[in-house]
Amino acid sequence: MQLSEETLGTLYGFADLVVETKQFGNLISAKDSEKFLSRHIADSLVPYIYIVKELEIPAFAGMTWADMGAGAGCPVFPLAIAMPEVQFYAVEPRHMRVEFMNYAKEKLGLKNLTVVGKRFETSGLADLDFISCRALSTFENDWERAQPALKKGGLFLTLKSFNSISHLENDPAVNIWKYKLPNEEQDYALVTRGNK
Repeated sequence: MQLSEETLGTLYGFADLVVETKQFGNLISAKDSEKFLSRHIADSLVPYIYIVKELEIPAFAGMTWADMGAGAGCPVFPLAIAMPEVQFYAVEPRHMRVEFMNYAKEKLGLKNLTVVGKRFETSGLADLDFISCRALSTFENDWERAQPALKKGGLFLTLKSFNSISHLENDPAVNIWKYKLPNEEQDYALVTRGNK
């Protein structure tokens, strides 16, 4: 799957902001900054690859997507960069993270992204097409938080280490998409659940 030069340039720009911007505190560890592209940006794009390849949604215009506990912006920034026709909401209660995401949004000119400085439950967001999170809590806790704000037919997506969700392999309500990341030993999984 090919991303345009412009999209790749914006992704690199976001990576530079996370690694080099220090006025909002340490957004990631020094160890993580060395492999930010291969570990965090690549991981953040897995839901995009899954939706395009597996779900074959023909058009995204008018769709809404919220990311719970957005932290320093992964996966929501890479997804917003790759899917400009979707309206994204980065929901994060921690003030310094919110400040950074607003700064990065302005620097990158992302018009399809709104930063919401609240806990997801008090964000007021509802009737969403997609809700995502990455390494937040257990799958069960994340689903419980997300489900009330999903529209009927909406999709919850979460990125986890495979070991943390292997107990879900025989659960018919979830779909598990296992994958590897460059230079990482462990297996990862995108876990999805639709809101019936």
